[in-house]
Amino acid sequence: MYLLKLKNILSTRWGFFTFLVLLFWLKTILIYLIDFHLGVTGFYQYMVLLLNPIATTLLLFGSALYIKRSVPAYTVLLLVYIANSVLLLFNVIYYREFTDFMTINVIFGYSSVSDGLSTSSFALLKPQDIIIIADLFLLIIGFTTKLIRIDRHAIPTRQAVALTSFSLFFLLFNLTLGEIDRPQLLSRTFDRNYLVKYLGIDAFTFYDGIKTAKNNQVRSEANSADLNKILAFTQKHYAAPNVKTYGLAKGRNVIVIHLESFQQFLINYRLDGKEVTPFLNSLYNSNSTYSFDNFFNQVGQGKTSDAENMLETSIYGLQQGSLFSALGTDNTFEGAPAILKQQAGYSSAVFHGNKGSFWNRDNVYKNLGYQYFFDASYFNTNANNLTEYGLKDKLLFHDSVKYLERLQQPFYAKFITVSNHFPYTLDKQNTSFKAANTGDDSVDNYFVTAHYLDQSVKEFFDYLKKSGLYNNSMIVIYGDHYGISNSRNLKLAPLLGKSASTWNDFDNVQMQRVPFMIHIPGVTNAGVQHQYGGEIDVLPTILHLLGINSKSYIQFGTDLLSSSHDQVVAFRNENFVTPDYTVVSGNIYDNKTGQQITHPSAAVAAKIAAAGDQVSQELSLSDALNNKNLLRFYVPKGFTPVNPKTYNYKNSFGEITKIQQILGNKSTSLWTQNGNKSTITDYTSDAPELNTTDSNQQNEESASSSLKSATSSSNKASQKSSSK
Repeated sequence: MYLLKLKNILSTRWGFFTFLVLLFWLKTILIYLIDFHLGVTGFYQYMVLLLNPIATTLLLFGSALYIKRSVPAYTVLLLVYIANSVLLLFNVIYYREFTDFMTINVIFGYSSVSDGLSTSSFALLKPQDIIIIADLFLLIIGFTTKLIRIDRHAIPTRQAVALTSFSLFFLLFNLTLGEIDRPQLLSRTFDRNYLVKYLGIDAFTFYDGIKTAKNNQVRSEANSADLNKILAFTQKHYAAPNVKTYGLAKGRNVIVIHLESFQQFLINYRLDGKEVTPFLNSLYNSNSTYSFDNFFNQVGQGKTSDAENMLETSIYGLQQGSLFSALGTDNTFEGAPAILKQQAGYSSAVFHGNKGSFWNRDNVYKNLGYQYFFDASYFNTNANNLTEYGLKDKLLFHDSVKYLERLQQPFYAKFITVSNHFPYTLDKQNTSFKAANTGDDSVDNYFVTAHYLDQSVKEFFDYLKKSGLYNNSMIVIYGDHYGISNSRNLKLAPLLGKSASTWNDFDNVQMQRVPFMIHIPGVTNAGVQHQYGGEIDVLPTILHLLGINSKSYIQFGTDLLSSSHDQVVAFRNENFVTPDYTVVSGNIYDNKTGQQITHPSAAVAAKIAAAGDQVSQELSLSDALNNKNLLRFYVPKGFTPVNPKTYNYKNSFGEITKIQQILGNKSTSLWTQNGNKSTITDYTSDAPELNTTDSNQQNEESASSSLKSATSSSNKASQKSSSK
């Protein structure tokens, strides 16, 4: 009886259509839960996950409902079903190899990572993948046993249109749910995982297709002549190095510490009489540190990724979205890691306790020339060791030692912290600072997590000194962007001695200051610098301190220590600040008084107009450079374009260990200098996790396991290559 009812349902077009939609929805959800690590937490996100395949499946499958003739209609419906299943299968295979989803460029083989679907990748198939194709066999059985019959009755066009309308409405509803949980989901494109988690595979592929088509059109029309205006601007804008500081840190290791969401007002600030960041204060006020008290973040929607981009390339982020996410996979860069390697023999590495795919770092870092990337996969990610955005800071620094000590010196190493990230939550066992009492939890706890970050940096510095790295290094410390948003500044105002009632746009801009410090052990005449600058100026400053002239590279920033340094600081929205004035949405403020200048003199108006024109010009030129990928047409003398295929971040530990073994006594790593022994015992930390879920023994075991796994994979790859 039930079989007869099922047969009758499946033998109608609507019944068969519904059956296919349910089948595809079910296997998509199973794949989400089994194969993809989307970071779904809580009832709301699971609800969105369950809903996200529905709209696009109805929309795509529904195209067959417009076909009146029965055989073509069933054929198209089945072909769409099979194509979607193949797309799902290929994404599963690709995800296992790259922990990422296939973009349009990858699908059509245009990308530098198009080998993601190479023959060898199909070795990644697992028994559970039968889920993706089992239903196809069910359909074959259904048709051959005539459980499913072709319905000769066409679907009325009105019904097909109604389904399409419903699908589009549901897609908009799905997008709204995603935006509620992750604002600016499409415009900022944090991570492809997010797009799939909230919108689904099909929606992600369609969205990526639109972006790819737009980018390809822009790039196809570009040519080397488009560089002329950019070169003219950057060469004229170039600031010659200060002869007193040029080469001051030549040959030293460069250690970059990225202070997440850390603002300048925290420096030397006391809450209830207690210093929030005592160690960073001591560095900031040291005569061995070039500290900048008028240094601004210049990020756009890409936030952290924009900050990284500017520091690595001295080129602005995009007007909308993240350069790393939108263009980073295929763009050509002339970044710090590649420049330092080619000009001075530096090795390079990034240490970050989050997924490598976040902000598309696993692709962008290769294009920048980073040799090694130690992401979350290289660390102990027990839940007790993590914050919302990755490994706790004390553990990041501590657990990175086993990798850092094996890098060949000189090295360029970047540490990206995450504990001081909105919403600024920290477990009680790590809390040692009393929160503020403004009534806004994120403002109150900001001081708690900033204090924890300060402790983390101090522990790392203590290690650098004890291990011997300190004296041969230049340590660069910067805050990437604001931590307290403009909307919450009113709650913060009283703690800064200001009134919320008089707080205005001028105050919001001043809050965009972030710390920037260059600590050079042995230097005694550095101190606090008052010149205005921003993140765009970091790379030329660092290069000149290392004795590498930045003149031949396309960079929009200038050396902060140069007498010719340009002190106009551009923001991504075309607001700007100068040493004398702040301009917000066309309104001019006097920096000394904070008051708006409603009737500027002719001289002031001319000065502001000139600065505004410059800001618009350099942002426009930077956008053209990025969107058209113009650096592919420009190769500075002595520079070799980066080949991203050179780098494999799945085997970073194996690679640094292999190089060390090959060099033998010629190795310059700290490990070799320490008699081929680890320096982890030089690291002292009060992180409670080191006594429970992240002990030294566990760290050593995880490193050994990582090395064995990497070596095994490398050997298998070599065997496959030899057998071909």
